[in-house]
Amino acid sequence: MATIAVTGHVNLTAASVAPVEEALRTLLAGYPAAELTGMSCLAPGADTVFGNAVLSLGGRLVAVLPSDDYRARMREGPDVVAFDRLIEAAAEVEVMPYRRAGTDAYAAADRLLLGRAELLVAVWDGGPGGRQGGTGHTVAAARARGLPVEVVWPAGAARQDPARGKRRRSSPISPARQDRT
Repeated sequence: MATIAVTGHVNLTAASVAPVEEALRTLLAGYPAAELTGMSCLAPGADTVFGNAVLSLGGRLVAVLPSDDYRARMREGPDVVAFDRLIEAAAEVEVMPYRRAGTDAYAAADRLLLGRAELLVAVWDGGPGGRQGGTGHTVAAARARGLPVEVVWPAGAARQDPARGKRRRSSPISPARQDRT
């Protein structure tokens, strides 16, 4: 059984979704469907794209929710629709013992993901890790545990800069470099 967890940016641009999903499908297609388990917090962006890729390949999806109010904190619209669809399709749903989402809840979810996974897939532009529970922080925690990390950041991937509402293409990781680090 291959258990693969995901971390990644929530603010992917709309144009990034297709190349990211294609890169994830290519990576995950190397695992037999009957042996593929994908673990995700199902946040908007990379987590949702990963969940879709796992299910499209016939894999098993495990949702790890940081808190009881996790869904309620999402903005109504496409993100909630995608979340609900993935929760319905998940083979298993684990909810961390927190009533409200926050740093501790996200850290607990990350610890569970990293503790069960054989591989962490990071949909990550390589930017510095900031807050606990963020993509860079999760990658650093995985590496500190000795967990293999596969960085996926294909050509054309970009993030929306939430502070400015503009597209951000920061890409310290070469688009062609989707290797295990």
